Amino acid sequence: MNDRFLKACRREPVDRTPIWVMRQAGRYLPEYRELRKKCTMMEAVTTPEIAAEITLQPLQRFPFDAAILFSDLTVPFTPMGAPFDLKEGVGPVVHHPVRSASDLARLRRLEPAADLPYVLETIKILKGELKVPLIGFTGAPFTLASYMIEGGPSKDLRLTRRMMYSEPTLWHSLMEILSDSVAAYLGAQMDAGADAVQLFDSWVGVLSEAAYREFLLPHMRVIFEKLATYRKPVIHFGTGNPTLLPILAEAGGSVLGVDWRISLTDASASIGRSVELAFQGNLDPALLLAGGPAMENATHRILAEGRKLPGHIFNLGHGIFPDTPLAHMEALIKLVTEAPVAA
Repeated sequence: MNDRFLKACRREPVDRTPIWVMRQAGRYLPEYRELRKKCTMMEAVTTPEIAAEITLQPLQRFPFDAAILFSDLTVPFTPMGAPFDLKEGVGPVVHHPVRSASDLARLRRLEPAADLPYVLETIKILKGELKVPLIGFTGAPFTLASYMIEGGPSKDLRLTRRMMYSEPTLWHSLMEILSDSVAAYLGAQMDAGADAVQLFDSWVGVLSEAAYREFLLPHMRVIFEKLATYRKPVIHFGTGNPTLLPILAEAGGSVLGVDWRISLTDASASIGRSVELAFQGNLDPALLLAGGPAMENATHRILAEGRKLPGHIFNLGHGIFPDTPLAHMEALIKLVTEAPVAA
């Protein structure tokens, strides 16, 4: 198996910088769009054969160094007691948002083997097909809570933050349920064969460092302490607020995902040399969309910065835009895979 990605996660020498991109299995691929004409998003993520096929699609076009499981952050919701729909063009819409103690009483901790067997079966199928490592994933507690509380996507997460500040007991109870569920789910994915996992905190950037420390840090530490027993790479990725990077590193994980709002050099400096982490990132997805010299120059800069780090995986600073031309992806991969190991 091509283990270049895993070696970089472990801060071991590699022959070149490994690359995979968030949402690499998705709407920018014509074969994905064609397949999705035949099924809904929920049918795709809950049918192992379809989810496995979609996971493999980008690897059949491009020499990525890892595959990312095709699923959705919110699949644990329904078995946990928060049923939802995935609406095209909108995202997850929770039928009965969690906004009170009585709402919380409906929730239960996730039991992955019983509740999400189709995800684990998808992983088992993929392990028989892949020649690169498989990355499993789920959302971090804050991001999952934001969907549960808001009832769907929100620009300001005001209901989520209001609960956090005004009802801390309720908030911490919800965090305990979600952190236990997240740890169990990612552990089950690794037991099923995932070679690494990524914890997405897509909306954590709305918080201050002080709020993260008080309302999230204890729960995040529990997750990473539990996952450490698996001795597999755990990528911790948050977006939107570079000043949170030191506390994200403090929370845990073996690889720190960096979005495009800060350079890898500055991200590393903010963490300090005493913290032993690999880094992942961090091309702006809009640069991949634009292509041309702007993308090429940024890619060369990121690769140069990554060479100075003990471990670096090239990725985007968030998910690929659906209207990204295939030619731009081809050009990006050529730049990364043909780049020299040393400057």
